[in-house]
Amino acid sequence: MSDVLPPLLLINFREKMKSINNVFARPLRAATVAVSVLAGMLTVGSAFGQHLQDIARAESPLVLQSRGSFFVGGEQVERSATELGSFGPDDRISVNQMYVEYMVPDGKTKVPVVMVHGATLSGKTYDTTPDGRMGWYEYFVRKSHPVYVVDQIGRARSGFDQSVFNSVRAGKLSPDQQPSMLRLADRFGAWTNFRFGPEPGKPFPDTQFPIEAADKLSRQSVPDLRGASRAENPNWKGLADLALQLNGAVLLSHSQSGSYPLQSALINAKGIRGIVMIEPGTCNAQVHTGDEIAVLAKTPIFILFGDHLASPTGMPGPTWEDRFNDCKAFKKRVDAARGNIRLITTAETGVRGNSHMMMMDRNNLQIADLILEWIDEQAGR
Repeated sequence: MSDVLPPLLLINFREKMKSINNVFARPLRAATVAVSVLAGMLTVGSAFGQHLQDIARAESPLVLQSRGSFFVGGEQVERSATELGSFGPDDRISVNQMYVEYMVPDGKTKVPVVMVHGATLSGKTYDTTPDGRMGWYEYFVRKSHPVYVVDQIGRARSGFDQSVFNSVRAGKLSPDQQPSMLRLADRFGAWTNFRFGPEPGKPFPDTQFPIEAADKLSRQSVPDLRGASRAENPNWKGLADLALQLNGAVLLSHSQSGSYPLQSALINAKGIRGIVMIEPGTCNAQVHTGDEIAVLAKTPIFILFGDHLASPTGMPGPTWEDRFNDCKAFKKRVDAARGNIRLITTAETGVRGNSHMMMMDRNNLQIADLILEWIDEQAGR
């Protein structure tokens, strides 16, 4: 394992673990914590928010050349007073803009990395973990990569167009004209679907997710207006445009956004130096045409899945094992086109218990090093 993954810079959060690899010594503790976590999940209003004092202090200063935020894309559209909420006259608003926040480390930098979150979440996914440890956003910056974290269009700080909802409320449109707003809930949308354990409140004995902080993850969830829509997504072009603005970047996606970089590359691959897909919801193995596979084969691709993939999600639709198999079929097609693609599970590296939210798992920095090693070798030139 030591010659597969480089040494780690670890933060010992309140001495809850002595080593990032110590994953098998917690079954009794995990079971005890699960009882209290399940009680909290089943009791309305019983959970508490994250406290500032729970955030681990960094071992060294984070030195930046710059930090900030901006928007990519978007267009201005005319809206009536009713669509605006009847606060003033008819006017114009912006829609379909993508919010981006960034940190650029001081000194010599490596290839920029763009991080894209999954369904009913926001860019918070990659920041401080639910139990207060360093997230991938900061860690990648500390490893000399400029990092750009987005909020998907129509969500969180990117905002959304409220016009249709106000029009329905005013009786100008029928209710079936408004989109369904998806929200992944705690017991099944997160616990079983994200594979913290086989059933709500019961963790896998080797789980890497900090289950005592499951209620903190719940607070990160936001409504998703696109839901499971397979229609053309404005995020695809937004990511392609962002990569061009950065003069080349690695697109790192997760879950719902897993296949976004593939779609972005089909729009314009010029700025995309590599693609990292963390447990993509689909690889669309049977959807892409031969010509599309030929285009995608020109960009290095790394696909990473966690553990316990065969565990039932508790949700309708495919299991994570089904999704993994879809990506295996995708890899086979890219391999046939002589592309540069790697598909592995964390278990193959000798680490067990990683969940769907591996950027939040206790060994999140170890997994980050695995990804960073691939980026430096395949996309960092």
